Amino acid sequence: MRAMLNEKIRVVASAGRRDGERILALAGVLNIHTIFDFQNAVREEASPVLIIDFGGVPFMDSAGLGAVVGAYVRAQKAQSRIVFAGMNERLKALVEMTRLGQMLPMYSTVAEAETALG
Repeated sequence: MRAMLNEKIRVVASAGRRDGERILALAGVLNIHTIFDFQNAVREEASPVLIIDFGGVPFMDSAGLGAVVGAYVRAQKAQSRIVFAGMNERLKALVEMTRLGQMLPMYSTVAEAETALG
């Protein structure tokens, strides 16, 4: 597990189903060692709608959660929309435990997020 914590996170950007919609698919641990790559990828996106797919993220620490909140706040200030999809039970539990689930728009899948963004 220790080696996994220091690995890079992969962020793959792709177009969503609609114009102006982008998807960032994450793969790897989102923690204090990897948040900078995540933050840079989010900053580079200028689309009005961003879906962040956590389907490939097995673990996130408090620094990772802080980066997620930062991405949400940044989107709000830019008057764009950001939603989160594909979080496993461990990640959802962290979000709910910190009471951020009421603030962060979360969906089970990217397809469900795209439908909700309609």
